[in-house]
Amino acid sequence: MTPALPPAARRLLATARTTRFRAERAAAGRAGGGAQALLPPVHLSVRDSRTLNVAVAALPGEQGEGAHLLISRGHRRFRVPLALEQHAHGGLLLAGTATLRDLREGVWRLTVVTADARGRVRRRGIGIEADAELPPTPTVRHAPDPRTGTLIRVVRCRSGRAVLQVTRSRPRAELVRFVPGGDGIVVHGRLVMAGPSRRWRAKAVRRRDGVTVPVGAVWEGAEFSFRLPLGEMAGASPGQWVWDFHVEAETSGASLPLGRWLTDVRDPSAAYPTPFRVFALPNGALIRAHAHFTKSGAFGLTCWDISKETS
Repeated sequence: MTPALPPAARRLLATARTTRFRAERAAAGRAGGGAQALLPPVHLSVRDSRTLNVAVAALPGEQGEGAHLLISRGHRRFRVPLALEQHAHGGLLLAGTATLRDLREGVWRLTVVTADARGRVRRRGIGIEADAELPPTPTVRHAPDPRTGTLIRVVRCRSGRAVLQVTRSRPRAELVRFVPGGDGIVVHGRLVMAGPSRRWRAKAVRRRDGVTVPVGAVWEGAEFSFRLPLGEMAGASPGQWVWDFHVEAETSGASLPLGRWLTDVRDPSAAYPTPFRVFALPNGALIRAHAHFTKSGAFGLTCWDISKETS
């Protein structure tokens, strides 16, 4: 089984990856021999780290022999055909859409390749302005792939050239859904990039003092489900408490907080409001509980025993 890396080793790996990204961005941003001016995009975006949409203004005669977008990193290259479309404000656009599931971690160069009516080929990068302060919106500008956790962003090099930066996801415990019933709450989740060789278990952790309660999870590969131990959580001590949930490796102790992390929602606590509910446990106890998301996306539960108040 793969042991968990100590914090110092994880920091060293993170520093090395950041340094590598900087070096790759610098290399991708270089103009190269015979380079022409960067093209300002009419539209350039990545949706959920899976779909690239691009549109640039076409120059007269460029549509003669066709055009394509070249996505490249080293010797790896992908060609995306660009179609000629009518711009809503007049003129013509070279537009295309591409899926990005085959991009490996690193920095990928974007090059628009066109041929004019004489067959002369032009290769130009796409230029973007420095990021401006944008007003807050319900969704974030760059979101990870909801399946793999990979994050693909449009990044500006120092030269002004736009590139794609692909970052592999760290291990995560992703909440898929939680289902409240008459006598409890069942949670469904999955592990992302956590490694197939480890054995995992789940636990509830009281936020105030770190008291833990084991959670019996049922596993099917990387997917898991468990029923919240409301009786044990509410009976840990009297009063109202807030609990978080973690999935941890049985041998190494690597712990992953459970939450809704792979989403483009800026504030899950506001986007997914949930009600307080009263649950009647098999032993006759009444538990008032509030399953919810925090602003960061973590899954939490507030609960307390109200049996005496209702008797």
